[in-house]
Amino acid sequence: MRFVREVDMFLFTTSLISTIYGIILISSVVRNTGSGGREVYVQIGALVVGVILFVIFSYLDIDIIADKSGFLLFFSVLFIFTLFFWGVGREETGNRAWLRFFDIGIQPAEVTKVTFIIIIAKMSANQKERKTHNSFVSLLQIILVFLLMVGLIVVISSDLGSALVYGFIFLAMMFVAGVKLRWFALGGGLIAVMFPFILNNFLTEGQKNRILAIYYPEQIDPTRRNVLWQTDNSIKAITTGGFRGQGLGNGRITQAGVIPEQRTDFIFSAAGEELGFIGCMLIVILLIAIIIRCIYVGIKSNNPLGLLVCTGVAAMLLAQTFENIGMCLGLLPVIGLTLPFFSYGGSSVVACFAAIGIVSGVKMRPKPVRFRTT
Repeated sequence: MRFVREVDMFLFTTSLISTIYGIILISSVVRNTGSGGREVYVQIGALVVGVILFVIFSYLDIDIIADKSGFLLFFSVLFIFTLFFWGVGREETGNRAWLRFFDIGIQPAEVTKVTFIIIIAKMSANQKERKTHNSFVSLLQIILVFLLMVGLIVVISSDLGSALVYGFIFLAMMFVAGVKLRWFALGGGLIAVMFPFILNNFLTEGQKNRILAIYYPEQIDPTRRNVLWQTDNSIKAITTGGFRGQGLGNGRITQAGVIPEQRTDFIFSAAGEELGFIGCMLIVILLIAIIIRCIYVGIKSNNPLGLLVCTGVAAMLLAQTFENIGMCLGLLPVIGLTLPFFSYGGSSVVACFAAIGIVSGVKMRPKPVRFRTT
């Protein structure tokens, strides 16, 4: 009862409802795939593990965890580096972002999002306490950590989607940490200058086409049967669902298996076709509620470290939600990102529950002595 009173039950309940909703959608998508519902069982297993991690992280003191940021960085780099030797993925995308153990896939970049948030939060909080967060040396140190992790993800696994989420997390945390706008302007200018070089030297041909096809469809995919196939069918599924949808298990496009990777990257299109506008809006409302709650907990903590950690978690969920729904609607390039809590993917579900568990832990902890007013 003490746990129920002190833990963030709003976060836990909305996350649990979202994941169960996602499992229902996944069960409909894989109904005619001949998999025997394996994906549903994997997702239920991930939910169980996620709930356990939520409870554990709710009880852990974020200040104590953050004090081990050096170890967390070493672990994160080592974990991502294992993909160099044992990473697997899809040949057509050049992506090898998973480790497989007995037919169970683990995506290191999903797990290390959580450690990345803690590492950056600890560094930023220390710099802010010393009032050095706008100095060139301090910014360079934190940027190098960011580039190290993101660089490994892009070079080793070619996981562009995760890299962009890391970038958004980093920018949001730097803004909340009080980094002056001139540094953002300088960074934006450098990225704009380097973008053509990055596009031509660090991305595969398939990744480049996926990014450019949305903006130059006639040049990249004039027949709309290659790169744009997923996007076009996703839009068609969502629009045919109308306001109330065609009914769970009755979506013509979804049940025909026309949309590749619909259970993961395009689960939102299944909700649109079978549950309609109402089903899609419920997804959006649930995710927005979780994101706003994370921000609220961070603000109420009155703890710089807690605020930064909660900001990082909110940014992670916001970036993935915005990009995933955007690519399902044909507004953004298809770069392979799960919809938090809803998409099939054990690593994603476990990481999301661990992240909100940390936010819940921030809520449960009293403000550190050094930040209390007498």
